[in-house]
Amino acid sequence: MTEPTGYYEDNTTLAQYLEFHFGESWHGEANFPKELADAAMEALDGRQTCRALDIGCAVGRTTLELARHFDHVDGVDFSQTFINKCREVICDGAARYARPEEGELVSYQERSLEALGLSDAARRVAFHQGDACELGDDYRDYDLVLAGNLIDRLYKPSLFLETIHERINDLGLLVIASPYTWLEEYTPKQEWVGGFLKDGEPYSTLDGLKDRLSPRFRLLTEPRSLPFVIRETRNKFQHSFSELTVWEKLPA
Repeated sequence: MTEPTGYYEDNTTLAQYLEFHFGESWHGEANFPKELADAAMEALDGRQTCRALDIGCAVGRTTLELARHFDHVDGVDFSQTFINKCREVICDGAARYARPEEGELVSYQERSLEALGLSDAARRVAFHQGDACELGDDYRDYDLVLAGNLIDRLYKPSLFLETIHERINDLGLLVIASPYTWLEEYTPKQEWVGGFLKDGEPYSTLDGLKDRLSPRFRLLTEPRSLPFVIRETRNKFQHSFSELTVWEKLPA
């Protein structure tokens, strides 16, 4: 397992993600981690809800939102800093952080799980540091695996995509959301799933997902875009779109 990048271990980045998960909504966009969980539940459409895996859970909001409906949800992230914060939020019953405002200036924020309606859900989650490309054998028998804004940050996304079926029950769902922002600082170019010319033709990440997942999954619905806003400071925001695809595991 390679070392986590310094970017995700930085306190400023941690605060930005806590605001992204638990803070205010910005520029008219809904809370993305919650929207992601809601989209997954809509896709499940009455399927079994015993166990779910939120892989690349960051600071845990989607994991908690899924636990409103599931008996148990595992949240896994590569960043130990993020996982420590997830556990702290569960222990304290609140997310507390210093939100960057301008230069060295911060504002102190607190968001309680009770106010978000997540106190009961917090009893049904467990958070673990782990590598999406090298998950342990214990991570299996899931009715849902959700990978939110993950695949374009993996060092070997194809390895994840080609083995994740081993962890999902037959007719269970794999939900992937990603802005497909492939960068060599995270993923070597030869490992990109899409976003390049192949045999002289544009080869999109959706093409790559279909090629890698089709032996074990079927695409359940047409892809759709979910907007998200990450607040960096009082005057600087990242406004992006994540393409959501839902895949049903074919019976063996």
